Amino acid sequence: MTKKQEIQLFNDRRIRTVWDDKEEKWYFSVVDVIEALTDSPDPSTYWRVLKNRLKKEGNETVTICNAFKLPARDGKMRLTPIADQEQLFRLIQSIPSPKAEPFKVWIAQVASERLDEMQDPELTIERAMTDYRRLGYSEAWINQRLKSIEVRKELTDEWKRCGVEAQQYASLTDIVTMAWAGKTTRSYKAFKGLTKQNLRDNMTNVELALNTLAEAATTELSKEMNPATYRENVTVARKGGSVAKAARKQLENQLGRSVISESNSSTLRLPGESPEDQ
Repeated sequence: MTKKQEIQLFNDRRIRTVWDDKEEKWYFSVVDVIEALTDSPDPSTYWRVLKNRLKKEGNETVTICNAFKLPARDGKMRLTPIADQEQLFRLIQSIPSPKAEPFKVWIAQVASERLDEMQDPELTIERAMTDYRRLGYSEAWINQRLKSIEVRKELTDEWKRCGVEAQQYASLTDIVTMAWAGKTTRSYKAFKGLTKQNLRDNMTNVELALNTLAEAATTELSKEMNPATYRENVTVARKGGSVAKAARKQLENQLGRSVISESNSSTLRLPGESPEDQ
């Protein structure tokens, strides 16, 4: 069973979600839903009070929710109550809010879109473009980011072909990043003032281009060298990253400055946009 976390947007409010491949359905963060519907300054307390009331009323379907570790506002992974579409519909009936009906429509739409995307992957790209636009990114950045997603998928597919375990992807990614940028993923995030945010979503166009080059080069070298062990994949990852490092150094020599930037999503978004901070 594979669970994939994503951020969904409802009226520019961020809802943490988890997609369960086995059950083929979404689970939504209950506290995020409550915050979006009620604008409560303390949705966790609101949920505790509401849950106790519903239990007394005998509404076990709503109150028995699974918990899943999701990134909290402080960047730490914390157990968070999650509910599926049916549970949320019942929960919403207990929350007085003018947003209730639009939210029900939104939940149904999210579920439907995911099933459609499984049949037509191009829809996933279209949704990603829409979400990035709503967050205020430029069209040039969005195009670059979507290309980086495609290249990243090709690389992980190649690692899988070579027998690399999924839990080893992160360490190989660190090696690629260190080779071209001189930083691990963690140190790169710290440099940009990030915690759990996606590093690529906080890269400039140039950084994205170089990272994409590093991963594309790693993929092509892997196809050519056909590594059979993790250690051999490490060698390929370093070689792929070094291709982008050479391009980076050449550009920096022409510019007279570093292209490794402290800029993050808050400075990459278009002026005048004011979605919630990532």
